[in-house]
Order: sequence, then C-alpha cells, then structure tokens
Amino acid sequence: MGGFGSDAADVDAVIDSDGLRSDRLGSDAMRSVSVLSMHTSPLTQPGTGDSGGMNVYVRELSTSLAQRGLDVTVYVRRDSADLVDRVAVEPGLQVVHIDAGPVELPKERLPDVIEEFARGVAADGAAQRSDVIHANYWLSAEAGRQLKDMLDIPLVSTFHTLARVKAQFGDPEPHLREQVEFEVINCCDAICVSNRVEADQLIRLYHADATRIDVVAPGVDHAFFSPGDRAGARAALGMGSDPTLLFVGRIQPLKGLDLAVAALAELPEDVRLVAVGGPSGAEGPAELAKIRNMIDQLGLSNRVSFVPPQPHHLLSTYYRAADVVVVPSRSESFGLVALEAAACGAPVVAAEVGGLRSLVHDGYTGYLIDSRDPIDYAKRIEQILSDTELAGALGRQGAADARRYSWPAAADQLHRLFDEVCSRSLVTCC
Repeated sequence: MGGFGSDAADVDAVIDSDGLRSDRLGSDAMRSVSVLSMHTSPLTQPGTGDSGGMNVYVRELSTSLAQRGLDVTVYVRRDSADLVDRVAVEPGLQVVHIDAGPVELPKERLPDVIEEFARGVAADGAAQRSDVIHANYWLSAEAGRQLKDMLDIPLVSTFHTLARVKAQFGDPEPHLREQVEFEVINCCDAICVSNRVEADQLIRLYHADATRIDVVAPGVDHAFFSPGDRAGARAALGMGSDPTLLFVGRIQPLKGLDLAVAALAELPEDVRLVAVGGPSGAEGPAELAKIRNMIDQLGLSNRVSFVPPQPHHLLSTYYRAADVVVVPSRSESFGLVALEAAACGAPVVAAEVGGLRSLVHDGYTGYLIDSRDPIDYAKRIEQILSDTELAGALGRQGAADARRYSWPAAADQLHRLFDEVCSRSLVTCC
C-alpha cells in the first residue's frame, strides 16, 4: 500500500525505525493463554449493551489462536444467572463465566469486583496451566496485573480505549480508570496496540516504555466482508434505490450519530441514513432520545431508519448496500467499522481521529474530516454521491487495501509476541 504507511502485516518494519519493537520469529515455547474480557463477552452480539468492536476482536483473535494449536480460555464476568459455567466454542477455545458481584452489576460498579474476578480466574485450572495472560480493556488489565502476581506469568494487555485520550475529545472517564491504566501500563510485559497512533498516545500520555509496545493490527473476515452487488444487497434488505448513508455502531455520544444526522440535513432530500445499532452504556438511552428529537426538529423522520443490532456477519449486506459509510466518532483506537466497510467496497467518510487515520486514506479509499462541522461531512458525502467514477474508485481501492488485514495474520503476530514474553524475565510491577 505504497505511500500511506502500514499497520498490518508489514507494520513492524515501520515501527522499528521509530524505536518500537520489530517483528520477531516465534517458537514453540508457549501452549496456553488466558484471555480476560471481564466486562463483555465474545459470545454477545456486537451493538448491544457494551458489546462492540472489542467483542469481535476477542472472539476472532481467540478463534484464530485456537486454530493455531493453542489452548485458549476466555474469562468473562457472569452477568446473567442462566449462563453456564463453561462454553466449549470450538476445539481449543472455551469461554468461562466467573462469579464476581451481583449478575446485574452496572458497569460503573465493576471496579469494585475486579479482585473477586481475578481470584475466580486464578482458582480455575485452565488459568493455573496458562503460559500467558492477555487482558482486554482497563478493567481486565487490572485483573491481569493481580493475576500476574498470583500466578507468576507474563501479562500482555490491549486497552482498546484510553481514559486520557477520551478526555481530550470531551469524554472524561473517572479518575480511578486513569490511575489504574497508568499503573498497569508500567506493569505489563507487553502492550498490544492497533496502530502507530495508539502507540504514540501511550508514550506521550502515559510515559509507556516504547520497547514493550507491539503493533498487532486487528483483522477482517474476508469470507463475509468482501465486495458484492449493491442492488442485490438492497433487495435482500428491502431497501429502495435512494442514495443511502450507513452508520454502524453503538448509540452513545462517543460514536457521533448526532453528527451523521446533522450532515444528512445538509444533503439533498432524496438521501437517506440507515443507523444499525442500539443504545449503549449509561448515556445510551438519553443519547437515542436526543437524536430522535433532533430528527423530528430537522424534519428528517422519513429519511432516517433505525435498525436494531445485527449478527456480525450480516453487517456485510448493509455495507454492500450503502453508497457511503459514515464513521463520525469523537475518538477511535482502531475503527473496525471503517475496515469492514472498506472490505465490502463501500467508500468511508470518517473523523480524522485515532486509528481511523491509518485505515481511511484521504482521497484514496474515502475521506477524513478534521472537524465536527456537519457541513464538512456533507460536502465530502455529496462529492461521492454525485460522482459515480469517484465512488467506484474509492470502493475498489478500499477493498484492495483491506485485504492486507486478516485475523490469522493478527493471531500469528500475537502468538510470536506471547512466545517472546514467555522467554524473558517478567517486568517488575511498581
């Protein structure tokens, strides 16, 4: 992908020149990994509750690692009384539900039960046999720090989002989260990031050790997410022929659906917006109510359709049906929606933030918008809608670029990283 940088299979060659760890050969040293996903399960459908791109990340990477011969156990806090203790997903991969606090404990209370969760994991035989811990999100990372001490095995963390980054974009998190992230970052034997942008944020905002940061770009399942016939996709979804914008994601302030609606108001009256997803987090219901009120006030009721969260693989049909996919997030560590949309041949108009800067190549696979002004979004969207040759070129180039990203490649990189941390002395936690 000459000229645009790289965050997929060849990313380590780029990163090495800036002082981060270069790619390395793996070994057969490690065999078992405990994956921590305390607050959200890979078995839960993305787009519901707190389930989103991280669920896809944990599920797909765990599956690919298991297919490479590793024994993978994903530990999740039990949040429903009817969940069985262990779910055998496929050979080499199981999900274990750990009791930690009341099942209906709200997310903001989860820090209170981190230690209980960690002790529950430590008591499980699969964890006791593990060679490495892979923690996802700050809650799991703190549980992983405790498990590292209990089990004397290395800790690899993927934070997905960071409190200090979110605060920069108007989404402040509790001070406790920021404090925990800072402490855990200095205790990790390795930290996985999705791209160079996230690595720079860790170094700049948390003073992370660059030699312990590894870029492992997430992937896309090309068996599902690939170009296809737009008319056929629209027929399958019962959609008409009007120009269509697509938003996919949880409905919460961070994801910026309100900005997509405001941009729609600046576009010709035949343009429609389809929003796939549901309210998420404590602010989700209020955000949805605010957006519905906004739609009514702007007279857009007949131009906006809400679609409930869909099984992940079915999103490919929505991407193929769209003329433009809009990703107006206020911050985004990676931006899986943008990658999956591109893989399906849909042009993307996205916020110029975080990992979206490495996924959307301005003027080549879509457009990046460095403002929160809906008029700026509308101008680029209309440019694509009014020029079929441009739209086709952006879609083709996006699909070709997305081929560089795959879950098997990400799993290979992660496996090599696990091998390395298992072969060296543990980082001393302060």
